[in-house]
Amino acid sequence: MYTLSLFISPPISEDEILTRAQKLAGLTLGQIAARFDQSIPRDLHHAKGWVGKLLELALGATAGTQAVHDFPDLGVEMKTIPLRKDGRPKEATYVCTVPLTDFESYWEISWVRRKLSRVLWLPVEAENCVPLPKRRLGMALLWSPNLKQEAILRADWEELMDMVCLGKLESITAYQGVYLQIRPKAANSRSLCEGIGESGERILTSPRGFYLRPTFTATILAHCYML
Repeated sequence: MYTLSLFISPPISEDEILTRAQKLAGLTLGQIAARFDQSIPRDLHHAKGWVGKLLELALGATAGTQAVHDFPDLGVEMKTIPLRKDGRPKEATYVCTVPLTDFESYWEISWVRRKLSRVLWLPVEAENCVPLPKRRLGMALLWSPNLKQEAILRADWEELMDMVCLGKLESITAYQGVYLQIRPKAANSRSLCEGIGESGERILTSPRGFYLRPTFTATILAHCYML
């Protein structure tokens, strides 16, 4: 169970965010949890998001479940990257939900662009053979997409949102998009929300999320760490 037992004041600058995060590098999740008086789940199957919540607490993020940046006063988003033994990202990185009815008209005002404009990446050891309390946190980094990366993200977003707006939800697969993809996002198959059908009618469908491909986040890490 995740319980808030301490209050860490929000950072007042990007430098402070990065300093706090880098001071955690090399520590295990067990050590960080003990420092902030947090209990550790047996595994992450029934505690999805626990690692992110622990690190939000440790760094003073204040967004919680609100639809704002994790550090709203600074416009910085925090993302963990679970890593394999060889340093490759283990899975796609969730960005935000896909608007299925109240569409965003332009990339410039999209929540995806705002979420990815400034990101604090936190690599975390994630091999199944390593017990959760013994998994270590890597060196944090602050990142913004360069012009080429943003151009590709924008093209992906526009292609995918065109399909959403035209009611082609069921035709969207995880294979579409170079960096950005749309995938179902629901706790179970019974979770439904409103969307738009091909004839413009309201339909019930599974919630969707925007995700960054592991191949893309791998290039971010490789560039920043000069791997």
